[in-house]
Amino acid sequence: MFRTVTKCSTIKDVAAEADVAISTVSLVTNRKGYVSPKTTTRVLQAARKLSYSPRRAARNLSSGRTGNIGFVVRSDHFTRSETFYSRIFLGTEFEADNQRWYILLTTIPKEYVPIEHTPRFLRERNVDGIIVAGKVDPAFFTELEGAGIPVILIDFEMDAYSAVVIDNLGGARAAVEHLLDRGHSDIAFLGADMSHPSLSERFEGFQLAIHAAGESLNPARIIIEDKGEPVYKTGMVLSERLFSCYPTPTAVFCINDALAFCVLDQAARRGLHVPDDIAVVGFDDVPRAEQSHPPLTTVRVYKEQMGELAIRYLKEQMSDLSPSQLLYDRGSHTVKVPTELIVRASS
Repeated sequence: MFRTVTKCSTIKDVAAEADVAISTVSLVTNRKGYVSPKTTTRVLQAARKLSYSPRRAARNLSSGRTGNIGFVVRSDHFTRSETFYSRIFLGTEFEADNQRWYILLTTIPKEYVPIEHTPRFLRERNVDGIIVAGKVDPAFFTELEGAGIPVILIDFEMDAYSAVVIDNLGGARAAVEHLLDRGHSDIAFLGADMSHPSLSERFEGFQLAIHAAGESLNPARIIIEDKGEPVYKTGMVLSERLFSCYPTPTAVFCINDALAFCVLDQAARRGLHVPDDIAVVGFDDVPRAEQSHPPLTTVRVYKEQMGELAIRYLKEQMSDLSPSQLLYDRGSHTVKVPTELIVRASS
């Protein structure tokens, strides 16, 4: 005979099963306050056994929160070929799940028009906080002003906003120092969209490493497309310019991996051998870097960690903690994530 379950388990049932107070179950399931690891395990086991889950809607109603976090990224930055922000988004998803939050992803166009492109969750105020990944149209930030919603930026900085960014300067400097240590002195730089703070810092790191080695910058080796973005199409144009230089530089530091892949492709078309004829270093360590021919030396960015940190940072911004209990100020504050040079066969 089959038994039909007609009654949902309650917090009282879980407390009885785990032999703890109802308040202890509440602390564990809402992840607020300290409960010993042993007691926490007992409560969670009881909750699983009874198929108990706190009613999110009721919990949000009592707290005045939606339980939602908005994630905003430009549509051209969130594609199959450009995985950088996809990995950051995954990091926010992992940490949001730990916090029992839902991530509402939306993409906005490069040219943003208020009202026409306003994310639905912003119109309806259906989020407790917003994460903005990468560079977006200033018009979007104009819309955010006065909304009263905590905002954290990732891979971009603006006055009055807190941010999680990469140590772009340090990473670029380490990459160029690696080339210098390999005996290269004729090093080119490939870049685009230099108005982006992260990318301009990579150029700064390049310059610092060259100057620290006692070398002079050669303007003919600085190959930049200010109007373009550092994507494959731009990279093909820049790499054509690189190989039109005479003599060809012995090494090149590219502002990201997308440009570095273009250099590898152009070198192969010309019958040049990497790294013997030209050494190539990129930045970001996207998945393709390990499988490229040859495998690409690049600066690893811990993208998932950036997403995780943004969620933790946002949690503090929305918390009721006193200023002395906060890891970060509630005002404008930047968290910088270290990078790591990954040396492969291209250098």
